[in-house]
Amino acid sequence: MSAIVLAQEAAKGVTDAGLAAIGYGLAAIGPALGVGMIFSSVINGTARQPEARGVLLSLAWTTFALVEVLALLGFVVYFLATG
Repeated sequence: MSAIVLAQEAAKGVTDAGLAAIGYGLAAIGPALGVGMIFSSVINGTARQPEARGVLLSLAWTTFALVEVLALLGFVVYFLATG
């Protein structure tokens, strides 16, 4: 199968809401792991260099927002797939 055929099949939408919910649940694992890794790195970096706490926290909140956008995008795609 070519990539075009696969994309056309995917664009038709999911008719089973349960399948879409499982897909969103799997998609939410990535941002959850990302947030955990972000803040564990901040804690580790602050323990190593306490004077860099402000810089690390500002970077952490920026990357946290980017990771959460991925989770919200998955949530929107879930509703588009079921509706």
